[in-house]
Amino acid sequence: MRAVHFGAGNIGRGFVGVILHRAGYHVTFVDVNAELIDAINAHDSYVVHEVGDHGDDITVTGFDAINSQADPEAAVRAVAEADIVTCAVGPNVMKFIAPVIRKGLEARAPEAARLTVMAVENAIGATDQLREHVVEGAPGVADRAVFANTAVDRIVPGQDPSGIDVTVEDFFEWAIDRTPFAGDEPRIPDAHYVDDLQPYIERKLFTVNTGHATTAYFGYRAGIETIAEALERPEILAAVEAALQETSKLIVDRFGFDPDEHAQYAARAIQRFRNPALPDTCVRIGRQPLRKLGREDRFVRPAAELAERGAETDALVAAYGAALAFDASDDEQAAELQQLLRDLSPAEFVTQVSGIEQGHPLFDTLTAAVATR
Repeated sequence: MRAVHFGAGNIGRGFVGVILHRAGYHVTFVDVNAELIDAINAHDSYVVHEVGDHGDDITVTGFDAINSQADPEAAVRAVAEADIVTCAVGPNVMKFIAPVIRKGLEARAPEAARLTVMAVENAIGATDQLREHVVEGAPGVADRAVFANTAVDRIVPGQDPSGIDVTVEDFFEWAIDRTPFAGDEPRIPDAHYVDDLQPYIERKLFTVNTGHATTAYFGYRAGIETIAEALERPEILAAVEAALQETSKLIVDRFGFDPDEHAQYAARAIQRFRNPALPDTCVRIGRQPLRKLGREDRFVRPAAELAERGAETDALVAAYGAALAFDASDDEQAAELQQLLRDLSPAEFVTQVSGIEQGHPLFDTLTAAVATR
């Protein structure tokens, strides 16, 4: 069995790659980072170091790597011959890998089974977005693939770039929507298939991602380097807990999760952030602030739904306000964010960046957060 994974970085090797390896797949990593591709091809194994109470060292073998910029034809052939294609490149990059997947589907043998395609991204409906890019201008290729949305969760901190081994937390979850497969799901023992993926996506996004980003932006604003150090500040811990109390109300009300079980899930997320063996930085977690301040992302989406229900949003709005101070010098979106804050009025910013129009119950509070930043 063969799998192609776009994105040979830490998440690709430390999450998707190891799971597909344990499922029995030969994994071909596809990336445009020539140095990383060369490093992967220079090794016949790498180690995933899990840290935590149940951690282990897992040796991954049976892989190769392709530089899709230098040899796009090789990447197309790999897709054409694969059983599964996955990606962890970031939602904004999926449109750039889509042409390779499209061409691979077009080159696929007529008798070949349908290709499983799954986006492993922190975004709602990421595979649906990828599908739109893939079938653009070639709608017939949709019949040659099964596109399945997924919900994923594993903390993979920044790494020493000198090697290909990866350090990750010992917790992970990969939930896959089973409905597109019509009873013929690929065998991936470390993943679990569900009939309704939406609760899992939103629980993870509005707990783990909201909590992580809240920690990062309050920590960055306070001049703190790491996520774990930020949570040692009582006021930051309280801000994160308050934000997750608000998202918890929404998640429990919408999807019927048991309140006590979800409270444990949220508390466990915070404990995961505090793991001293995962020295992630506030800068890394805070990157791409414009995406994270968007209408469908971790702050505005839950806050808007809560406001529409007449519920409290103070903590989420405070986290949104903290994000406005993010000005990391090496992040393009941070620079763009600061320019927009200078160029736009608060009302214009809220509408343009966060998609909240005047008259929405969240509009005035977000506008005030921008005005008083």
